[in-house]
Amino acid sequence: MEKNAKIFVAGHRGLVGSAILKNLQEKGYQNFVLRTHKELDLCDQLAVTRFFDEEKPEYVFLSAAFVGGIIANSLYRADFIYRNLQIQNNVIYNSYRTGVKKLLFLGSTCIYPRDARQPMDENVLLTSPLEYTNEPYAIAKIAGLKMCESFNLQYGTNYIAVMPTNLYGPNDNFDLERSHVLPALIRKICLGRYLETGNWSAIRSDLNKRSVESVNGESSEKDILAILNKYGVRKTEKGNVQVEIWGTGSPMREFLWSEEMADACVFVMENIDFEDLKPKNTKEIRNCHINIGTGKEISIGDVARLIKKTAGFEGDLYFNADKPDGTMKKLTDVSKLNALGWHHKIDIEEGVQKMIDWYNNN
Repeated sequence: MEKNAKIFVAGHRGLVGSAILKNLQEKGYQNFVLRTHKELDLCDQLAVTRFFDEEKPEYVFLSAAFVGGIIANSLYRADFIYRNLQIQNNVIYNSYRTGVKKLLFLGSTCIYPRDARQPMDENVLLTSPLEYTNEPYAIAKIAGLKMCESFNLQYGTNYIAVMPTNLYGPNDNFDLERSHVLPALIRKICLGRYLETGNWSAIRSDLNKRSVESVNGESSEKDILAILNKYGVRKTEKGNVQVEIWGTGSPMREFLWSEEMADACVFVMENIDFEDLKPKNTKEIRNCHINIGTGKEISIGDVARLIKKTAGFEGDLYFNADKPDGTMKKLTDVSKLNALGWHHKIDIEEGVQKMIDWYNNN
């Protein structure tokens, strides 16, 4: 990419997009076209068409998506498949129509089968059934991946799909119903720490920044305790504070610091073309996407205990086995990305400390 090229970062205020934008700025790129969701609804076909006609970006990072954790995926199945398909279809097609030079589509490693062999390389895609709880989202992301691949094969475009593992980092979503597992754990355990120390000013400040349902920092103490209890942060009859975590704690997960994911994405856009990813000596071109991750895993239970220790929470962690665990193992094989020349540097211990520091300061 040329340093003065016009770059559209779709979803620049989210966890992924904000990290990509920051990385690009640090590398000297300066000609950005940005729109908030209020300014441009990517589900609106006419609005997206008009935007591409007027702005004609040269490069596109498609990081906008409707995302969430296991609770949200279970509750909003129609929204997850419909909204993500709409966003992808509108942005990818209009990128082709207006001659975008290169596009990076961001998916997720939840595209892989529930019982895929571990670690999961790119070729396990579509080899067996998906995890039920996030099937609609996964199908949407598989469609986006295949759309990029198909436009490349039919029209000669240069669209690359990357599949990051579980992300966490600055500007994450800490909504207790819709967030991913690690930010949800950090918020709940930090709230547990405030509750056990009687730090009501911190609790009210937290709820003023991120209200839960209709409860904010101005609500009564009774209402605040009730909403915290609903989402698993409560005082027990013995007087100690307990934080409830969905599932047994035994599922294994891989976590990647979002700013490292962004660095990998910009590295791919700067150095890798679709032609570099096509398999050799076969007529069937598929699975040209790239996993982005660390290749290291930790159990939900162990990461919860790491957060507890780092946050200074002295209460109890209660693993509710009546709630779903989701996929038991989800470790990516990142050998393709490593062979292309990119490796991660931040491991989970350092990342959790950075994340808690960011959360407490924001």
